Amino acid sequence: MHKELIHSLKTCPIVKRGEYNYFIHPITDGVPLIEPALLREVCVEMIRRLNLEDVNRIVTAEAMGIPLSSVISIMTDIPLSIVRKREYKLPGEVLVHQSTGYSKGQLYINGIKKGDKIVIIDDVISTGGTLIAMIEALERAGAEIIDICIAIRRGKPEVGRPYKYLVDIEVTDSVNIIDISR
Repeated sequence: MHKELIHSLKTCPIVKRGEYNYFIHPITDGVPLIEPALLREVCVEMIRRLNLEDVNRIVTAEAMGIPLSSVISIMTDIPLSIVRKREYKLPGEVLVHQSTGYSKGQLYINGIKKGDKIVIIDDVISTGGTLIAMIEALERAGAEIIDICIAIRRGKPEVGRPYKYLVDIEVTDSVNIIDISR
């Protein structure tokens, strides 16, 4: 269980940015490359954990939630909406004010209607800022969030509701596995 994910985390490079130890990983950064076995393992594990009953939309934030959500969409036949960093000015577009530990900005949601039953998929959670903003915006749009699954959790961010994750890590001069979700 999680063999590819755990191996890739234990062997990924760590870069220091100021006082912050940043792990560089295929699932969270798309570099050096995303191996199909790793992507498949993560997506299959996410599908196993998610409550997909009556779900009619997958939602993810760009950029690194896109590979995971695309594969899950193809595997489940559930359409995908991507929360974008660019405004399109389409009818019904929902503005998301996002603030994380290292960035602030605007995100935009399109394709969500009142009554949609959705799951949120993402690659990593560290501060919870993006996820909190997405949850608030989706609820404002009238969507019902059925479930949330994150591939990698760093720290223990609270987002105001339960979410699932595959692996919990701590990053020092290496990636330490704290917990493996079962």
